[in-house]
Amino acid sequence: MPHSETTTERSRRAAQKSGKNRRPKVASRYTVGLAPSLAGQVQRYAATVDTSMSKAIAALVRLGLENQENRKREFFDRLKENLANNDPKLQDRLVDEFRTLILGR
Repeated sequence: MPHSETTTERSRRAAQKSGKNRRPKVASRYTVGLAPSLAGQVQRYAATVDTSMSKAIAALVRLGLENQENRKREFFDRLKENLANNDPKLQDRLVDEFRTLILGR
């Protein structure tokens, strides 16, 4: 069938020109160890959202990272607002909040 060969050849050339023949990025795979209580929480979350444990862990990690970025952004916004204030108590409170943000304590 000459027609199908021509079509295939054209589609290959079009794919090469548009870059569609490139390999897709492969997601990295990791093995994680979870404490039994945490594993139970993740299992309940996975069941609640009707997904696999792997996808639940990925979603929870993404949410945690987004939350950390939001907290950091919020803190720096408040810090900018209060930089002009020379109140020592306020400065101490901001230092404590910054310490908590950085160290997680």
